[in-house]
Amino acid sequence: MTPSRSDTLAAQMEPFDSFWEGPDDIEKGYRTFKAFYKANYLKHVTPDKDAEILVISCGPGYFVNVLNQAGYFNVTGIDSYADKIEHARFHGLNCIQARAFEYLEAQDDESLDVIFGEQELNHLTKDEMIEFLILARAKLKEGGQLICHGLNGANPIVGAETLAQNWDHQNTFTSYSLNQVLEHTGFDVQKIFGLHLYVFYKNPANYIAWGITGTLHILFRVMFQIYGKFNKIFEKKIAAVAVKSTGSTGSSNHLRSI
Repeated sequence: MTPSRSDTLAAQMEPFDSFWEGPDDIEKGYRTFKAFYKANYLKHVTPDKDAEILVISCGPGYFVNVLNQAGYFNVTGIDSYADKIEHARFHGLNCIQARAFEYLEAQDDESLDVIFGEQELNHLTKDEMIEFLILARAKLKEGGQLICHGLNGANPIVGAETLAQNWDHQNTFTSYSLNQVLEHTGFDVQKIFGLHLYVFYKNPANYIAWGITGTLHILFRVMFQIYGKFNKIFEKKIAAVAVKSTGSTGSSNHLRSI
């Protein structure tokens, strides 16, 4: 039997099309990840509640659940692991077991308003990443959104460790390189931003951690400028909101909306 495209991807221990960051207490995750998604992602999703949204690597459906609660009901989640989908279905979420490349290939071109990637793009090699982004763009309607994220290599404390600590991590980004690959594959990058981890505002310790990391980020920025670098984003992970536009047909050296 000829292997499927997903079977030939480099990341096989933690595949790109499955969610790997949930807590051991899966049920608790519906509460904790809700706070994370609302703080970081929900505000960037199109306000059109009728939008056709695909959540890739949805796991137990944490973000699908958040979208449903926010009034988005044309949402489909896919994950390659059946046990994760079982939890999502138990919660009444529209999630199915499927592989990302094969599922996207089976969709009609320009049929989706939003594609959201739960898993870091860093689980794909550079060639695989370009293939995925081109495929995703083909399935988005004109003006449709791609929301994605990856590991931030600009952080001088954890940037190298986040790459090395997982065998299936293939690379890291900076704000420039994430913008670069998105524009190269035909997207108009609307915003690149760091993912905020300290979203549990009832816990005083989060304010302390927020203050410490904020101070470190200022120091990092100064140190980078000394070396002629102008990185501004130093959170552990970096995200992007990009749209499909007929005017976005090639790469650019201009970094926008940072």
